[in-house]
Amino acid sequence: MRDDPVDDKAEPVPKAGFQLMQQYFAAHLRAPDQVAAPAEIEDRRMGIYRDLIYNNIESFIAGGFPVLRSIIADDHWHAMVRDFVQHHCSHSPYFLQISEEFLNYLQNERGQNPRSTQDPPFTLELAHYEWVELALDVSPEAFPQGLCGFDSAESALEMAPLVSPLAWGLSYQFPVHELGPAFQPTEPGPEITCLVVYRNRSDDVRFMATNPATLHLLQLMEQAQEEKLTSARDLILQLATDMQHPEPRQLLGFGAELLQKMHQLDIIAGFQPLDPH
Repeated sequence: MRDDPVDDKAEPVPKAGFQLMQQYFAAHLRAPDQVAAPAEIEDRRMGIYRDLIYNNIESFIAGGFPVLRSIIADDHWHAMVRDFVQHHCSHSPYFLQISEEFLNYLQNERGQNPRSTQDPPFTLELAHYEWVELALDVSPEAFPQGLCGFDSAESALEMAPLVSPLAWGLSYQFPVHELGPAFQPTEPGPEITCLVVYRNRSDDVRFMATNPATLHLLQLMEQAQEEKLTSARDLILQLATDMQHPEPRQLLGFGAELLQKMHQLDIIAGFQPLDPH
């Protein structure tokens, strides 16, 4: 039995040394060209970790942003991913969320790298568009069931249209849905690119090219779902008012056709009858 007092709060020196080695280990994996590996670890073994960590992260990013990867030259791409690995502090340990972390890096940190001036001008918008496709593909949201269909234009106008939670209205400066190795504009298009990206009942991710008026109508429908259900007729008339259309009721026929198209595509999940009282 020991007679000398024991300091229960004292941290063993070997543990502190191990934690320090872990810090150097991680720092080296983030930036192997700038931070030396711990001297205690054989370089052959470190090489296995260097390749494993980087290759896994790079493959997930390349898989999440295939069009962006096909556009950017190899050396520039790997320098970008290296910069992400070195400087970005990820908040999720899940592989499926690496794409979102990379998007956050492009939005908030990429501009601090001098080589960012060499990135295509549409890099962030294209990355966001590709991330949306992935996010919808893996979303746990279920397509709504039990809603009324589109029997006729007149009946649909008197019911409340319900937008699928798996439909996102988006707008970009560049035509992101057309970008690729053969089409890389250096300036934004003359008009805003408006898209609705959605996942249909068959769980296929699709997009619909559209215009600002349609996106605004979608916003009005979504707002009504959150606040007070409103008939399609009133929503289209509200759109006409917001657009300062000289003949609001002329939009009703066009609006009914648009509702039918979006319902067929599963952008609108269905319609809900309104309480007459």
